[in-house]
Amino acid sequence: MNQSSRVAIVTGAGSGIGRAVSLALLDAGFRVALAGRRKDALDETCSLVNAGDMAAVIPTDVTDPSSVEQLFAQTSSTFGRVDVLFNNAGVSAPGDLLEDVSFAAWQQVVNVNLTGAFLCTQAAFRQMKEQSPAGGRIINNGSISALSPRPNSAPYTATKHAITGLTKSSSLDGRKYNIACGQIDIGNAGTDMTSRMSAGVPQANGSLASEPTIDVNHIADAVVYMAGLPLDANVPFMTVMATKMPLVGRG
Repeated sequence: MNQSSRVAIVTGAGSGIGRAVSLALLDAGFRVALAGRRKDALDETCSLVNAGDMAAVIPTDVTDPSSVEQLFAQTSSTFGRVDVLFNNAGVSAPGDLLEDVSFAAWQQVVNVNLTGAFLCTQAAFRQMKEQSPAGGRIINNGSISALSPRPNSAPYTATKHAITGLTKSSSLDGRKYNIACGQIDIGNAGTDMTSRMSAGVPQANGSLASEPTIDVNHIADAVVYMAGLPLDANVPFMTVMATKMPLVGRG
């Protein structure tokens, strides 16, 4: 199947990494379903490129099984199939001390970051194994928090470690359906979410330090590479990060 006929779903497509990846996939010739909670933000993403009938705006709440089911049904109805799912929708932790994290805050992060990814993965499996030709690819946004925590980030870090488990299970369970699954772990991509990095963020030793960021388009290019591979090849895990951010070693 050539790249121009492939169909991708991007969750969290209304801003940040999701927006950059959606635009890059469209530029690469993919037809893209833009999913997210806010229709106005999805429309704005769509307006940044002359996508025509290559893009579909589908407001979606990834924590709601019926909304996720509708996302895949509408994408299939519009484009005929689903070849790629980029599980990107996510929220950050409130930054409270672990012992002060409210149950509501914990539940929100788990519902969006983990349950949402699971529901979309489950829907992708159901769609991909039945379509003709069968198969597809799932790419999870793991974050470098899937590798190492920041201070006061237990809810976010726990969900991102869990995404690694979901990636591995999906990769294993998808083999029989010709479904490949990989994960991209992103460190300090330059988006609204990381704009505070230059002003200083908490470090493990209790200090505040400015951290470098990288152009979000480097992340988009990496996802397009992963998405464009034939199904007999897979990138199980890829880390793309600012070279000098304090992740490797002791900072």
